[in-house]
Amino acid sequence: MGYIALAKNNIGSEHICCAFSDKKCSESYDLKKQWLAREFDNGYVFRRLDERAKVFIEYGPAEKAWVPVTAPNYIMLGCFWVSGKYKKCGHGKALLQEAIEAAKSHGMNGLVTVVGTKKFHFMSDTKWLLKQGFEVCESISSGFSLISLDFSKTIKRPFFRDSVKDGECPVKKGLVAYYSNRCPYSEYHVKESLVETADKRHLPLKVIKFKTMEEAQSAPTPATIFSLFLDGKFVTTDISVCMDNRFDKIVGKQ
Repeated sequence: MGYIALAKNNIGSEHICCAFSDKKCSESYDLKKQWLAREFDNGYVFRRLDERAKVFIEYGPAEKAWVPVTAPNYIMLGCFWVSGKYKKCGHGKALLQEAIEAAKSHGMNGLVTVVGTKKFHFMSDTKWLLKQGFEVCESISSGFSLISLDFSKTIKRPFFRDSVKDGECPVKKGLVAYYSNRCPYSEYHVKESLVETADKRHLPLKVIKFKTMEEAQSAPTPATIFSLFLDGKFVTTDISVCMDNRFDKIVGKQ
């Protein structure tokens, strides 16, 4: 089994791994494809197993990443999944190695990514990446860490922007959902599932969509795919919290 890279000339006919069988998220799926098509112009890469499977990696120049991180001349890893029967087959190491070689070929300083200090949904496996040589650059109170694989120890390491340091958002009452079309689930579940869930509980809800790279880079959360806040405090990156049958269980843990 080999890997293929998506580009403007094939993204219309190729799947993007997530949500390809979830019909209710078809609009979100198309919006993710449109987002990718635009980001390809910024050097973004989406590489996946040439199978109908969730085995893929996304990355691009950190300066163009939709993340509030300062990391000049680094490659920023985005979504990076190996799931189901494809685990423990070497795909994770193979895809990561391709990203490393791409960074080195362009004279980059290394790779960087945002993870959970503990495991967060829709984020890469922190423990696995640390085993591959990544090191923690910075951790913040909301539970996120910035980790990097540095090609030289003499360079300035990446860091979070000030907008995320206190783990809070400007709206201090009710629910606030931040999201972007970086995920093929977000549009549907935020605008449909979460609206219904919040209304059922009589909770005020404010939805903020990152429509540009600049907006995402100034976000109050490092998880610009999806983040939920309650009364100004960060709650979760788990998009299933939008669903009525999951909301109380997830929010109740906070």
